[in-house]
Amino acid sequence: MQIFSSLLTWHSLVSLVDILFIWLLIYEMLLLVRGTKAVQLFRGIIIILVIKLISWYVGLSTVSWLMDQIINWGVIAIVVIFQPEIRRGLERLGRGNVFTHKHSGNAEAEDLIQQLDKAIQYMSKRRIGALISIQMDTGLEEYIETGIPLDAKVTGALLINTFIPNTPLHDGAVIIKDDRIAVAAAYLPLSDSKLIPKELGTRHRAAVGISEVTDALTIVISEETGEVSLTKDNELMRNMSQKDYIKFMRSQLYSHTEETSSSWVVGAFGRLFGRGGGSDEK
Repeated sequence: MQIFSSLLTWHSLVSLVDILFIWLLIYEMLLLVRGTKAVQLFRGIIIILVIKLISWYVGLSTVSWLMDQIINWGVIAIVVIFQPEIRRGLERLGRGNVFTHKHSGNAEAEDLIQQLDKAIQYMSKRRIGALISIQMDTGLEEYIETGIPLDAKVTGALLINTFIPNTPLHDGAVIIKDDRIAVAAAYLPLSDSKLIPKELGTRHRAAVGISEVTDALTIVISEETGEVSLTKDNELMRNMSQKDYIKFMRSQLYSHTEETSSSWVVGAFGRLFGRGGGSDEK
């Protein structure tokens, strides 16, 4: 008992928290670079560090000096190369406030979901391709500026008419901001992720792309199969049934006044211990 109590000293607890925090940072870094070109660059950095250690241990002074120069100047290169991942990480950190995202009310959120559902069901059955992005905490102004302004109430009929093939507004994304259609025919960033199946087209890559740099909730309808997919926080959820996507949208768009903590630390610990709320990617 005395041995156990001696282990639980303040210094040992601080050291444990320190180690857990470092592992948490490493885990979050791996999540940020997963499926991007940065994975190969990250492997290259590891190889350089391994060469440095081996050359130092063996005594290869020239190789060791060269690796030192690469490491010293590599800090600047890392900032440039990993700029998208650094930006995404800072945005995720900035979204880690103590209150969850709130719409004007659950009634308004439910009305939005029902209108989206009408449009999704109509277009999915008729294989009409669509791309709809809903702004959450992160602003989408730079993408809204690329579209054609509408500033209209969200209705199923308007969304359907917008994506009818060969019409002026069908090509591009509809962006919903503050429960209203802000613009149509907007351009979203395309993802370079290697995890996206090759059979998926530009709409899906745009949906994943916007989820990589913002926390937007994006709906994709395939014009080839009518399949309904959702993206959120760099996750692609494919082949969702009506019940599945309505449940997910309610979990994201409803106000949760009882939830007082949505920080990235809590979310990361939840994922680490198997309590994360992400859907499986199929």
